[in-house]
Amino acid sequence: MEYFKIKPKYKKNILIVDDEIINREIIGNFLQSKYEITYASNGNEALELLDNKKNKFSLILLDLFMPVMDGFELLEIMNESGLVKSIPVIVMTADKSAETKCIKLGSIDFITKPFDLPEVIIARCDRIIEFFEGKNLINIVEKDSLTGLYTKDFFFEYIRQINTLTSSEPMDAVFINIDHFHLINELYGREKGDLALKNLGEKLLAIANNSLGIGCRIESDNFYYYCKHQKDYSDMLKELQASFECCDNHHKITLRIGVCSNITPDEEIELFFDRAKSACDSIKNDYTKHISYFNNELKEASIFNARLIDDLDDAILNNDLIVYYQPKYGILSDVPILKSAEALIRWNHPEFGMISPGKFIPLFESNGLIQKLDQYVWEQAAKQIKYWKEKYNITIPISVNVSRVDIYDSTLEKRLNQILLENELSASDLMLEITESAYAENAAILVNVVNKLRNDGFKIEMDDFGSGYSSLNMLTSLPIDILKIDMIFIRNMMNDAKSLKMLELVLDIAKFLHVPVVAEGVETKEQFTILKDRGCDIIQGYYFSKPVPPEEFAPFIEAML
Repeated sequence: MEYFKIKPKYKKNILIVDDEIINREIIGNFLQSKYEITYASNGNEALELLDNKKNKFSLILLDLFMPVMDGFELLEIMNESGLVKSIPVIVMTADKSAETKCIKLGSIDFITKPFDLPEVIIARCDRIIEFFEGKNLINIVEKDSLTGLYTKDFFFEYIRQINTLTSSEPMDAVFINIDHFHLINELYGREKGDLALKNLGEKLLAIANNSLGIGCRIESDNFYYYCKHQKDYSDMLKELQASFECCDNHHKITLRIGVCSNITPDEEIELFFDRAKSACDSIKNDYTKHISYFNNELKEASIFNARLIDDLDDAILNNDLIVYYQPKYGILSDVPILKSAEALIRWNHPEFGMISPGKFIPLFESNGLIQKLDQYVWEQAAKQIKYWKEKYNITIPISVNVSRVDIYDSTLEKRLNQILLENELSASDLMLEITESAYAENAAILVNVVNKLRNDGFKIEMDDFGSGYSSLNMLTSLPIDILKIDMIFIRNMMNDAKSLKMLELVLDIAKFLHVPVVAEGVETKEQFTILKDRGCDIIQGYYFSKPVPPEEFAPFIEAML
């Protein structure tokens, strides 16, 4: 317990509860050189002090036989309210027969009347206070303060202990996620979000206590639950969903649950929760399903994803990752003019062949490896700009993606400027694409980062504009240089009058803000004509070219010389 010893700069407070003035003064004199002393003459007075100064007392010394409210009654009230778990109670009595009852009610030690040996009394008080301070510090780490559930490390340790006792019992690992939780914080404030988390945690704790399970909040809106095998989790989902009733007045809060069933304790328990998460992630964009079970198909996908994660470093080292470039053409003049290009990553895996970015980019976004991938693309794109500049004496700016993870990295600005320095480029040569969803997640941080980058001279492109709820709100606060319209508008505008009208509205807003617009996903002459007639500045898509490797991009440059 030495680890928890902290020398206070102030005296800790001890509450002495006794109806006899002489007894109060005797024991108070023993302790007053080391502690602040507060007195109460009966349990009722003590209760009022506890209500006014809850958790301020480090120890209570309690007489049992008093008028108005005796020590037994006070102990019962403290036991029912849980106060005995945070404030230790030493009972002062000459009645040995009362000790058993007092222990059951939560007292931790006894001092025998009449009092003697002041050093023994002081030592006992010191030891009890030290013990409880250490215990409380452990509990702070053991329990999540908002939900009351276990923290991750304690959760897994308790599971290992459970498995040694129930090794033959089939068990389930359950992953629980609040769908689009960041929107709750964004729309209604963090207080509403915390209330939702607290209610869910309390309900999960109640379910765990009733079914001999164990719950954990691992981070933000993600929860683990470990329990005996169940065939169906529909009732549990309904119970958890019901926990939101008191805080779900405007926005429908929904849950997703992933289950890995019939666990065998001979494998690492963390693996099963990874599988449960995979099951949960598999229904992320399916609003008809709320429960998913890990199966062979997901297992194969999990193994495949694990291979991709393991192979990323080798892919970078062996140049299996190839940066392709898709040209962007200005269309306001009579003849389209090559303005810039977008860098798009491709993976030619030695075993799996060409892997779609749709398979590995979301994977790396979910585990943080996207930063390593982005860094690689930035470096390759900068080298390519430098190469074309030296060969053709012309600068072709290239747009590169900046992921949400990059936004939170304090070294982002430094890393980007270092790449420019190494390739003798200016900031305007490397345009930075940021998705609209990054604004929805944490607008304040994004605005701060974007302002710093723009001050350095970088051009900021807002990618996938129109795909999220925050578009118009975003434009009022986020400084950007280029707006990229989400390709869904381009695909639908030929057959959907509403999509065409939305496209026209976005173009009008961009003109008002003096921001050029890039339309991506343009594939046909009809789409090209509509966009040109309505004043779209730049288009990108198969109408001009699919993404191509660097050597196939060269003819686009040569054609404009």
